[in-house]
Amino acid sequence: MKIWLLICMVFILISGGASMRFAQQNISDNNWDKTFKKSEKVNIKKVSFKNRYGITLVGDLYTPKDSKGRLPAIAVSGPFGAVKEQASGLYAQTLAERGFTTLAFDPSYTGESGGEPRHVASPDINTEDFSAAVDFLSNQDNINPEQIGILGICGFGGFALNAASMDTRIKATVTSTMYDMSRVNTNGYFDSMDEKARYEQKKVLNKQRTEDFKNGVYTPGSGLPEKLTGNEPQFVKDYFGYYKTERGFHKRSINSNGAWNMTSSLSFMNMPILEYSGEIQNAVLMLHGENAHSRYFSEDAYKKLKGKNKELLIIKGANHVDLYNNLEKIPFDKIEKFYKENLK
Repeated sequence: MKIWLLICMVFILISGGASMRFAQQNISDNNWDKTFKKSEKVNIKKVSFKNRYGITLVGDLYTPKDSKGRLPAIAVSGPFGAVKEQASGLYAQTLAERGFTTLAFDPSYTGESGGEPRHVASPDINTEDFSAAVDFLSNQDNINPEQIGILGICGFGGFALNAASMDTRIKATVTSTMYDMSRVNTNGYFDSMDEKARYEQKKVLNKQRTEDFKNGVYTPGSGLPEKLTGNEPQFVKDYFGYYKTERGFHKRSINSNGAWNMTSSLSFMNMPILEYSGEIQNAVLMLHGENAHSRYFSEDAYKKLKGKNKELLIIKGANHVDLYNNLEKIPFDKIEKFYKENLK
């Protein structure tokens, strides 16, 4: 139980802020703050827009240089607890190099986006964030609103599937190294938590709610350790190797710098985000590493999908975080082909 609490709290929530009439700002070499190298093949602007709950979201809009006409577009977010300057930005920039307009955005309550309090997530609001990104993209003069897809990484892979099951404007969905945040919060890792243990966990978290209200602050849970002892599960070591090192560290990423609020997992326990994923009619491509601890999330979610336009691709030799930024493992040729076939 202690290990589950420690690991689970690494992931469970986020931050957010913007305006329906978005402001745009060019991103140059002088203000580059990403964890990946800037491409000379794309133009990048910082944009902002509001979701349906009035929370301002901030994103980076990547456009192929010298592009003409209305392009297909892809909204990208994740991993859970990361910011747009990390993996989602890398995906967005790479796909923009391949001919798409892409938007990497910070979800509500995280990064440069708005929302208070910070360090919380919501199965509803974070799903809405994807649809808000579609709202924004649908109203750009250089984007074809009939050719919009989404891409969710890690926990936002689950939110992407939830959005795709609800938002019929989404024509193609990619999930990469997907987490089902409802399942991991309800059942623990590898479904190790039974009903009795879950009830005890709810008691702890609801008691904490009372204390938080009394004290006027939200108590943080446990995050990634500042140093490894060597006794951690391998996937914790993998996360550390991304979020806590030069490979992926970013000052605005909660997984790099802190912890979610302790009570953040409560709303996920009785709100299964993949309940209606079997009703997704648009095309879906699910990617997962062969050696990822989280592989079972994608394999089980894929079983619920229906239709001939769904595919699960297991990446040989890859672990969970390899699909964050390992360019030798992320199958961008496959992703490009998938979107070009389904955003037309």
